[in-house]
Amino acid sequence: MKILKIDHIGIAVNKVDERKNFWTDVMGLTHTGSETVEEQKVLTAFFPIGESEVELLESTSPDGPIAKYIEKRGEGIQHIAFCVEDIDAALDELKAKGIKLIDEKARIGAGGARIAFLHPKATNGILVELCERK
Repeated sequence: MKILKIDHIGIAVNKVDERKNFWTDVMGLTHTGSETVEEQKVLTAFFPIGESEVELLESTSPDGPIAKYIEKRGEGIQHIAFCVEDIDAALDELKAKGIKLIDEKARIGAGGARIAFLHPKATNGILVELCERK
């Protein structure tokens, strides 16, 4: 598996509109847009930093994964995403190594990226996302 960079850090928030000012006004980042990903029941907002981004995540449904995360752990860093050269090859390699995956196959995430999550039980409690951008 070839990791190209840290793609983004996902931060779970109750309300994107209430939290984005910290990233723009205090940290001086630019909000480049928001997107709703229906399949994941999430509203995302992106703030680029060099080749990486901060991604704010707001649940669009009380039963969405972000709502469940916030209910258990509160707002905060929810995942770290690594950009990989070939997500299908990366998933095959991880499966061959016995790594527990949430996603056996890549799916489409925000910005049209192909994404897949590794199970936190396989990563010492850290939710790791792999993404491939073309």
